[in-house]
Amino acid sequence: MSKFKKRFFWIFGILLVIILLFRFVIGPVMKTQTKKHSPEQHITHHQGDLELNVFYCSPSKKERVIFGELIPYGEVWRTGANEASTFTTNKDLIIDGKELPTGTYSLWTIPGEDSWQVIFNTEMYEWGVKYTDQTASRDPETDALLVTVSVSKSLTVTESFTISFSETEAGTLMMLAWDATVVPVLLQEK
Repeated sequence: MSKFKKRFFWIFGILLVIILLFRFVIGPVMKTQTKKHSPEQHITHHQGDLELNVFYCSPSKKERVIFGELIPYGEVWRTGANEASTFTTNKDLIIDGKELPTGTYSLWTIPGEDSWQVIFNTEMYEWGVKYTDQTASRDPETDALLVTVSVSKSLTVTESFTISFSETEAGTLMMLAWDATVVPVLLQEK
């Protein structure tokens, strides 16, 4: 075997070991470490026959200015940390006069000072941002529904990003809350 072939196989073998090491050792360790700071949350809400499920990772404020700085206004946010957040409904919903069919969606937002765009996307993404440039993984071509909702300011600070549900006379409210910002999204059964 020539020196060139030996050198090629040697370099190829080293690269293969590095790739496998990253994929099966370093990558999982990094994910575990990030989950310590932004733990997974699984929320299930029942109202009659309606069942809503949300999965997200909950980052903490840690004395930072969240919206407008850590999370820039006007840019797509994965609506949590780590993996893309998901939203599942077992019934067709009406949100801001628009229909969201039964199913599971990745949940994205575009924060603004006075209003947010809330996006339900049909694709599931392994991680919420691209490794290459840290921009949102979302593909707008696969958006199922995009609605604009008003922002409320809270008198108290929510330390960890939270998604919760509550019932009103008008329907179910999905509340996104972090820092002093609260974003209510009204969900109505079709």
